[in-house]
Amino acid sequence: MAIAGSRGNLKFYTFPHLESTGLVTHGFTTRVGGVGSGPYESLNTAFHVGDSAANVIANRALACDALGINAVDLVAGRQVHGDSVSVVGLEDIGRGAISDEGSLGDTDALITGDKGVPLSSYYADCVPIFLLDPVKGVAALAHAGWKGTLFQIGRKTVERMCQIFCSSPQYCLAGIGPSIGPCCYEVDEQVRALFINNLPDYNDLFLTKSPGKWYLDLWEANRRTLVNAGLLKENILTSSLCTSCHNDIFFSYRAQNGRAGRMASIIMLK
Repeated sequence: MAIAGSRGNLKFYTFPHLESTGLVTHGFTTRVGGVGSGPYESLNTAFHVGDSAANVIANRALACDALGINAVDLVAGRQVHGDSVSVVGLEDIGRGAISDEGSLGDTDALITGDKGVPLSSYYADCVPIFLLDPVKGVAALAHAGWKGTLFQIGRKTVERMCQIFCSSPQYCLAGIGPSIGPCCYEVDEQVRALFINNLPDYNDLFLTKSPGKWYLDLWEANRRTLVNAGLLKENILTSSLCTSCHNDIFFSYRAQNGRAGRMASIIMLK
């Protein structure tokens, strides 16, 4: 599971198996400790949700300072709930760091094999997936809402790591961060049908709520996808923290009726 820890005045969630390698700086932010107000109270780290750019820049600086990262070096993609995976390097440092301008277009997963390139992605219920190949020295982030989960973006990110960096999945480590849990994530029959038609082995991940309404376990769906990609079960940790249940700590799109800030997942090879 993820471990809560404080760095400066901010709280982060980290994964002990990633931390223990000594190869990366990483963390998942909360909504606490920033400068925003209203639905963005207080540590919103995303530009696209309606908060002021000045607040976002200030909050990213707070978060990155706590991690020992320069906020202007962040690399971000414009997340579209797709399955595009981008490999980035030193030449991409700063893309999307201080505005959405310059972000990598239509990208929901980022991979790097270069030290000093801080990858970032942004969440308010969707599933953050941290990946590390400690043998080849490769780090990645994947953003998986229900569409990304259906598209198996976690598996596709691992496959790209293997193609570009010759990673071996059995050596890779993964962390599934705080996100909406099976206790709260309600979907309709249309979403369930898409999964059943494309991923029939995931049928057991839907629990009946009421006629035509289901609870979906995105945590287990993404864990299973990573196992199917070749990761060892013991190398995958799940935070099991529901952002909707704990919306005092985390932003939640569902719990906040569509107006919410975003937490950041950040990882950088040292």
